[in-house]
Amino acid sequence: MRISTLRFGEFELPEDKIIEMPKPILGFEHLKRYCIIEREESEPFLWYQAVDDPAIAFIIVNPLFFCPNYHIEVNPKEIEELRIADVKAVETYVIVTIPSDPQRISANMQGPILINVETRLAKQLILVNSEYDVRYYLLPEKDQAAKTTIVEEPAESLVTI
Repeated sequence: MRISTLRFGEFELPEDKIIEMPKPILGFEHLKRYCIIEREESEPFLWYQAVDDPAIAFIIVNPLFFCPNYHIEVNPKEIEELRIADVKAVETYVIVTIPSDPQRISANMQGPILINVETRLAKQLILVNSEYDVRYYLLPEKDQAAKTTIVEEPAESLVTI
């Protein structure tokens, strides 16, 4: 399938790389198909590109790169919706926001996106009663810089059932 993007131009996308979101990202209900675009120059960040709208792409990242203790519990209903047979087949990402002041870059740790890499089904969870913030700042305050840990290789799965 040939897709067009605002940031990356046109390219061929194999059908088996399309990620389906039966319940789409909040505010983007009309978009249900995405793909992940990796760019070496923006690692560890990735692009979650809408297949059906060239202008829509979210910056995503594995939350463990910035929050090594990040862990979520997924209820059985969501496991069933994503057809998860093994939690090792689930990739977890959070959407990143880069404001006009890049020092205030943040990630929505309260709304992770789970992707079942076997079925290519995905869903954005909304964690209620969560200790995680909608705006988790990725760059530490200057006086807290020594306390921040960036993980080079995140764990296999952040999800428990």
